[in-house]
Amino acid sequence: MRHLTILYRGPLASCDYDCPYCPFAKRRDTPEQLRADRTALERFTEWVAAQDHPVSVLFTPWGEGLVRSWYRRALVRLSHLPHVERAAIQTNLSHRTSWTADADLDTLALWTTYHPGQVEHERFAAKCRDLAARGVRFSVGVVGQPEHLDAARRLRADLPEGVYLWVNAAEGRTYTDAEAAGWQALDPLFSYSRRPHPSRGLPCRTGDTVVSVDGDGTVRRCHFVPAVLGNLYDGSFREALRPRGCPLAECDCHIGYVHLEATGLYDVFRGGLLERIPHGAP
Repeated sequence: MRHLTILYRGPLASCDYDCPYCPFAKRRDTPEQLRADRTALERFTEWVAAQDHPVSVLFTPWGEGLVRSWYRRALVRLSHLPHVERAAIQTNLSHRTSWTADADLDTLALWTTYHPGQVEHERFAAKCRDLAARGVRFSVGVVGQPEHLDAARRLRADLPEGVYLWVNAAEGRTYTDAEAAGWQALDPLFSYSRRPHPSRGLPCRTGDTVVSVDGDGTVRRCHFVPAVLGNLYDGSFREALRPRGCPLAECDCHIGYVHLEATGLYDVFRGGLLERIPHGAP
């Protein structure tokens, strides 16, 4: 089988941050819910370990995964599997970073997000410096809220040289050219996030070489298309994999439109697709 990229999102929804602009539905997970998430993640990790074809994994939890030991263990294990090309996760970086010493840093990567108002600037910047000193591959991002522009500029000035700073357009916000220019100066690729991408009928790699998987093993083409392709654990999804156009009118999330062929972003992020690092960045 060809290389398969999996976006995994289990039942975890608890987060140690409470960002007012976050579109995710947050809750305080009960001990039973946490145990269910741990069991689901361990089952998924075992499935990946048993494969005989190349796999890359991006964890996209509703909540913060790396404050949970089972996510750290899963990433370490996956990073050492010879057929896993990338093991990455989206994180607010509130966790300790010493666990990365146990991982294969040629495979591990972090997609980190800075949330002003939830963490002190120096605390976050120090974590970034620590990751860089350890040789961990990571990107840093911010949401393009107008009140966060100065904080983002300060962070850019304090980040280690070569660390890519990306900017996500704020949910539902329309930017004037003048407003967009400030964010574009920080992230030359902000134009891709500024407006939704028309997608209906256009070729997309999701459902072919990229899939979304939930804690029960239900496979969908991506997080944004509800139609089910099959199940990971009984293998029924495999016969449904094929090139196909997008059924939605538009796509406005990076983890979706990066796979649209029309965007050309596979070339832009070649070698750093899941951790959101453009080709050529250190």
